Amino acid sequence: MNVHDFSEKAMNGKEISLSDYKGKVLLIVNTASKCGLTPQLEGLEAMYKKLGGANFEILGFPCNQFLRQDPGSDEEILEFCQMNYGVTFQMFSKIKVKGKDASPLYKYLTEQTGGKKVEWNFAKFLIDENGEVVERFSSKMKPEDFEDKVEALVANVK
Repeated sequence: MNVHDFSEKAMNGKEISLSDYKGKVLLIVNTASKCGLTPQLEGLEAMYKKLGGANFEILGFPCNQFLRQDPGSDEEILEFCQMNYGVTFQMFSKIKVKGKDASPLYKYLTEQTGGKKVEWNFAKFLIDENGEVVERFSSKMKPEDFEDKVEALVANVK
């Protein structure tokens, strides 16, 4: 089993199989619109513009589990991200990332990184082109703090 075995609903309601991303490095992030870390969307978008394309994608998953910092509808969240941070990477429908109701994808991601629950908004999981979890970055780590690791992984995609 790996990340490519999961499907998630995009904000437009369409179910997307993560197997569509085979051969690409992924950065999976739980986002929030009303969090002190929300400005990380700017850094994520900059990374996406720099590295995105044939070998790299960012997948954003809004979550309202941390102090209800993403209370809006999918449409409101997407509009906020696009208007305020120019987000062009794929955003998915709001999900739960911890607890008994956590999405199967996030249960898998946390199992693969030692079982530690997602601690806050903007936890990041780096996935290689084969769907294997490579590394987890804390909420407080800004995209520019680990961009070199992402870039090195993307450069190794054949």
